[in-house]
Amino acid sequence: MAPLSFLLTTLVVVLYSAVPVRPHGIASALVVDGTFYDGYNPSYQWNNPAPVVVGWSVPDDLQNTFIAPNNFGTADMICHLGAKPAGAAAFVKGGEVIEVQWTPWPSSHKGPVIDYLANCNGACETVDKTKLNFFKIQEVGFIDPATDLWAANVLTNNNNSWLVKIPSDIAPGNYVLRHEIIALHAAGQTNGAQAYPFCYNLAIDSSGTATPTGIPATEFYKASDPGIKFDLFSHPTIYVIPGPVLSRKSRRELE
Repeated sequence: MAPLSFLLTTLVVVLYSAVPVRPHGIASALVVDGTFYDGYNPSYQWNNPAPVVVGWSVPDDLQNTFIAPNNFGTADMICHLGAKPAGAAAFVKGGEVIEVQWTPWPSSHKGPVIDYLANCNGACETVDKTKLNFFKIQEVGFIDPATDLWAANVLTNNNNSWLVKIPSDIAPGNYVLRHEIIALHAAGQTNGAQAYPFCYNLAIDSSGTATPTGIPATEFYKASDPGIKFDLFSHPTIYVIPGPVLSRKSRRELE
């Protein structure tokens, strides 16, 4: 007969699988220079021992849900629901491109894809997330009004993956990558936008010296921002990506 601990773990996983999951994705892994780094899945909390991964744990995100504008000022906006630091880090060089892999993202959930970095000023595995100051390194929003093409659609069409370039001039150190989709399909109504932030630990090797200043993620957006309160179905021709401006070097490298 199987051990009781095994039976209980199996039961919990089965129950988790039976929970009706909303059709939203999670950022599930990174690929850096051909090396695969597993991210976090809420089901990992029932593994004993839990795997040590580079993605921040979000055990409360059992239904692949989102952060709504009325919670943008809370700690959940930093790296998602109840997020805790990852126990490992992905190794990357300044100027390298990271592939962020997602579980299937619905094509109806149009919106921008935005990426930030924050220097942990020490070990990211033990950092206080409320002390992280993020600077924006990449943003893509409304790409083609004629075809209603958004950054999130590009992610879906690219086998549910997204490419993020690390600034070539960044100072070496331990950083948190905050990768986010803001879904706008319900953003025409108050509190309707849906933020899906996920975080990863990075150990960046670089000859650069840049140390951009940042701000807490809880200060990124307001519910009234034009990129947050936005009617996706009013045939828009422009979209203002919310949040702080791109860091100077990142802006030049994306041009």
